[in-house]
Amino acid sequence: MQDTSTKNEGLRERKKRETLQRIAETGLKLFIAHGYEGTTLEAIAEAAGISRRTFFYYFKSKEEVLLAWQGSGFLDALRPAMLEESPRQAPLDAVRHCLLKLISRYETKESIIVDRLLRSTEALRARKQAIFIEMEEALFAAMRELWPQPKRRTTLRMVAMVSMGAMRLAVEDWRQAGGKRSLADYLTRYLKQAAVPSLERKATPGAPRRNPPLS
Repeated sequence: MQDTSTKNEGLRERKKRETLQRIAETGLKLFIAHGYEGTTLEAIAEAAGISRRTFFYYFKSKEEVLLAWQGSGFLDALRPAMLEESPRQAPLDAVRHCLLKLISRYETKESIIVDRLLRSTEALRARKQAIFIEMEEALFAAMRELWPQPKRRTTLRMVAMVSMGAMRLAVEDWRQAGGKRSLADYLTRYLKQAAVPSLERKATPGAPRRNPPLS
């Protein structure tokens, strides 16, 4: 779970952050000890030293407690990070740079544990897949801002799908190997394998084209 502390936060904000962190850490410990199904939100609240009502102020369900550890804020950081990329490079290159800047958020010891928990029930497995779909949509939305030409929409959609597919494979292989190699190595390799000329072609926004625009 990403630490979002800041030097300038007030006392109230710091206490809220510390309480949220305590609930998340307590929940993960209980999930590891008793399994996801064997842990109730009441047990999490009691172990964290808060009331059930206070629990719902921070999380809607125990699933949210587990998901707080998934990627340590990767989804929230994806769109703004992508928008920092230059549109004067090929879309796939821009995505590669963006993902490699963020991928370390997955490289934590908790990440492997959380992945195992997310595969423990059918509902959690479905939620895990939904997270990657949300990432794909966030990536696609950011690319449409960088390359707003309507006729590029299909290509950008393909880049988003291919890139998140490569990331999904990289994360899964990294976790299965116990995190022995850098996650960035897996991601770089799979993105390279996924590259095709139509996805790598550069385009300068507003520049005249000799060839028909990508569709």
